[in-house]
Amino acid sequence: MITPHRLAVRAAERVWRSLRGKAQWRLLWLRHATFMIGVTGAVFDSRGRVLLLRHRFWAGCPWGPPSGYVERGETFEQTLQREVREETGLELTDVRHRFDRSGFRLRVEVYLSGRLVSDGPLRLEEDEILEARFFELDELPPDLRRIHRELIEQAHADLT
Repeated sequence: MITPHRLAVRAAERVWRSLRGKAQWRLLWLRHATFMIGVTGAVFDSRGRVLLLRHRFWAGCPWGPPSGYVERGETFEQTLQREVREETGLELTDVRHRFDRSGFRLRVEVYLSGRLVSDGPLRLEEDEILEARFFELDELPPDLRRIHRELIEQAHADLT
């Protein structure tokens, strides 16, 4: 005997297969959680120093690595390259994925690292960035977030 549950599953399957393409994606979009994806990167110059920025809109912890949100169609690596270019005027190469964090209500965080193409002059996006400096690993600001310190130390270990 076929149970009412089994009949419902078969009906749902028929409807699903009849939809195809965009309609299926729209239903999945509505059914599942939607998140913003934040990207943060440990960025190093040719001397192995890490770039840290004082972000205008970060409360409680003014210094941190370049970061921002993924735009539609971007890879995580492209996001970090764009953010570094927008915030500092510098170009990145050798961008590598490090780790992710999830479990937040509305966002997922992706952590990367990269190297500057050249040690050119900084051109700050003053609407977002108050100050930028390169730090040696043993000179990191004491109020740097733990997760940022872990990212920097992990990525720096791969430089040598």
